Amino acid sequence: MLQVKAGNMDVMGLLFERYHRPLFGFLFHMTSQREASEDMLQNVFYRMLKYRHTFTGDGEFRTWMYHLARNVLVDQSKQNKRSAQQYDLADVAERVGGGPAADERILKQQEMDTLHHAMAKLSTEHREVLVLSRFQELKYDEIARVLNTTEGAVKVRVHRAMNELKRIYLTIDHERTAPKL
Repeated sequence: MLQVKAGNMDVMGLLFERYHRPLFGFLFHMTSQREASEDMLQNVFYRMLKYRHTFTGDGEFRTWMYHLARNVLVDQSKQNKRSAQQYDLADVAERVGGGPAADERILKQQEMDTLHHAMAKLSTEHREVLVLSRFQELKYDEIARVLNTTEGAVKVRVHRAMNELKRIYLTIDHERTAPKL
């Protein structure tokens, strides 16, 4: 990024190749909307170019990148005040398919759907800290820099978020599997 800041724009393609997948994963886990995540991904890379002068090189590039991504998410949520979970039924049907292990795949898909639904019900703060720690595999000190807080505060947030996710997941799973009267 320091080379991009110095005017070598050819390096931006390398940064895109290296970071677009994890960054898309972060955005998608936060929104559960594929097209919106793709748009926001492009917006993050645009902002990297626009605000390249703010990258000092003192911290890690990923921290700066996720900070920009968080800002894009905030801006996006202000634009459209809805955060409803959206499922692509064609994707689910394609993955489930027929065959000898279809029941197992259906069960696994139901568990994943329940997890996604539970993640969507978490507060933005809890969802964000779980996505950064569990899906993006950032270390607590990196997350602390992204969130502009302490490492201890991040540990507490992750712990609380996991407890809340577990509670929500079990509630949804119970509702899904409870016999209908």
